[in-house]
Amino acid sequence: PTSARIILSSHRDSHTGCVFVLCVYRTYISQSPIMAATSSSEVIDWDEAMEQCGDDEEFLRELLADLRDETDQQVMKIEETIRNPSEAPFHRIMRASHVIKGAASNLMCAQLRHAAMELEQVASQANDVDPSMAQQLMGNVQARYMDLKRAVENYHSFLYSIGV
Repeated sequence: PTSARIILSSHRDSHTGCVFVLCVYRTYISQSPIMAATSSSEVIDWDEAMEQCGDDEEFLRELLADLRDETDQQVMKIEETIRNPSEAPFHRIMRASHVIKGAASNLMCAQLRHAAMELEQVASQANDVDPSMAQQLMGNVQARYMDLKRAVENYHSFLYSIGV
């Protein structure tokens, strides 16, 4: 495990001259280097996202908030499926991951897109094997799910840093 300190924002009080720095300390437990990356350029390509939105920053901020809400809903579906697998659990995980991947791609959120794509791929592999062997692949699915959760946390931190 490695620790990282992320400075989200700093502000100098105009009356006292004091500088306030908002930091987040987070421990990452992942072998995937993209999951430890947290710079804003790795969370979103702002210039490309602005271009997608016709350089309308207010509209982009609304879409980023919508992506947060949609991602949170899909992550809850995935978590519930992992906790209580029933019929076709890997197919449900695959669908939810696909939704996140597509929405993140449209808004140039590479880290989120990559994590969702990896989860979608391992869930698809597990879905395609004999059901008696599929449970052996649940560990891979859970590991990629944890990577997705870290990407979602980084996305949330980024949105907080820009006031969304």
